[in-house]
Amino acid sequence: MRGIQTHRVVDETDIDAAIGPYRRLIVLGGDAELAAVLTRLLRAERLDIEVAYVPRRRTRATRVYRLPAGFRAALRARRGAARRVTLIRDETGSVVVGRAGWVPADGARSIHGEAVVDDTTLFDGDVEGVWVEPIPAAPGLRAAVAGRGLGRPWPRWVTGRAAQLGSTGAAVVRDGVAAPRAVRRSAFYRNIEGWLLVG
Repeated sequence: MRGIQTHRVVDETDIDAAIGPYRRLIVLGGDAELAAVLTRLLRAERLDIEVAYVPRRRTRATRVYRLPAGFRAALRARRGAARRVTLIRDETGSVVVGRAGWVPADGARSIHGEAVVDDTTLFDGDVEGVWVEPIPAAPGLRAAVAGRGLGRPWPRWVTGRAAQLGSTGAAVVRDGVAAPRAVRRSAFYRNIEGWLLVG
């Protein structure tokens, strides 16, 4: 990536400095780093900035958005055209680009509660966890109960605009990063405005 202004990002203020006057940002790193940049753009109301993603190897986000990795991603980051894709966030304003999940909190074996995707009940009772992934077009996301039980060799994905959980306690994981504390309620949903993905 020769000839490009670079910024090392340690915290949110570093992301703000990188945004500056630029019309395109190139994110080098993993899904968590891309999500952190998009979270900052969302909170700063700067979704007009084009974002290119250059991971070293394939990630969940590269599969979701059908993006290359490595050298091919670097070439596309400089020359590719941007297109608006769905942006999935939660109630805290944190963005998800690869996979989010609700998992048992505090050493519990399961989550007790109920989750719905739009008007469809995903589960009511106890489950090992729930996965939520963005999809690049409307309605915006898909969710499935984690784990494979008898008679269920593959997860049953349910698509919708929003996935909501009400439980006695669950931990939230966003792109491999666990939230600091357990929650009783949580939601992931499609933001009104998408983000500009270079690809």
